Amino acid sequence: MSQRTVALIFGGRSDEHEISIISAKAVAGQIDRAKYTVTAVYIDRAGRWHGGSCSTGVLDLDIAALLRSDSPESAGKRLDDLVSADADQRFDFNAFRQKSDVAFLALHGSYGEDGKIQGCLETLGLPYTGCGVTSSALAMDKALTKLCAVDAGVAVADSMTVLSTEYAGNPGKICDAVIARFSWPVFVKPASLGSSVGISKVHDAAELQPALDKACRLDSKVLVETAISGREIEVAVLGNNDPVASVPGEIIPGSEFYDFEDKYIRNSARLCIPAELPEGISEAVRESALKVFRALGCSGMSRVDFFIENGTNRIILNEINTIPGFTDISMYPMMMAASGVGFSEVVDRLLLLALENTSIIHKM
Repeated sequence: MSQRTVALIFGGRSDEHEISIISAKAVAGQIDRAKYTVTAVYIDRAGRWHGGSCSTGVLDLDIAALLRSDSPESAGKRLDDLVSADADQRFDFNAFRQKSDVAFLALHGSYGEDGKIQGCLETLGLPYTGCGVTSSALAMDKALTKLCAVDAGVAVADSMTVLSTEYAGNPGKICDAVIARFSWPVFVKPASLGSSVGISKVHDAAELQPALDKACRLDSKVLVETAISGREIEVAVLGNNDPVASVPGEIIPGSEFYDFEDKYIRNSARLCIPAELPEGISEAVRESALKVFRALGCSGMSRVDFFIENGTNRIILNEINTIPGFTDISMYPMMMAASGVGFSEVVDRLLLLALENTSIIHKM
């Protein structure tokens, strides 16, 4: 069988730009080169696409080490230098499509897992890994995800949706409504950002407006949500029409909650895989993950995050990530490995699922 060509797409316009590069670097090392050749495609922060030496140069950088160094801003400087050197080159989309058989999406956050790049690739007729346009868009919006989860019988935390335009017009009114509805603490989070970007834990009224100000600067929709006291449990899901759920994993944050710094800079959180849960709860969490996956119409992969509430053991959905991290500290590949599916096999299955999904669509 002749080799297929994988377009490994990474970078992007989101705040998770560097994390995407780290994921792509890890994925590149796991693709079976007997089956596939790999073409790196880097999207810079401005949304410009790059191939050739620019993309391979970005993959060759040790972004993780730069971010953890004494001068993490050097990561951005190194990326800017590579992009500047490639400024006169035009990305040839026709050649990209003609030479690519399937795309592996290692993009995170906005413009990566929100349906936009998925729509672009479907227009080109290029199969891609992970969820489709609609499920990606639904899963990216935490408020819409909650509606789908409740419809599927999965519990969610009490929350209130705030439009940034509404907040800008009368911040005092919004703050009063939050204070009247919730007990402290609450979380204030942008509805459509990942990796805990822009999230604040609010303990009293004095902290509320600064938290809303920050979140509304980052997103057009913001979620105010009851803080759940409980354990943070995650499940990896892999598959199309007959998905499988991994053993659950637990995150024990190194700070008050599992924020961006804790995930990628301090690396202070402890990960427990598999999570030490009673058998009945472990199975119930896995089944809840599959319910959410199916309710949103997901395909390929997702990581579904829950809380196990202290005192009640109630399983409460936190969020779903349709392109979870593939870094060396990422839960998704580690949970799959603990379930008997190694990193390279996960990557291989995702590529086959992408091709399978496209074949089904084309037969309809």
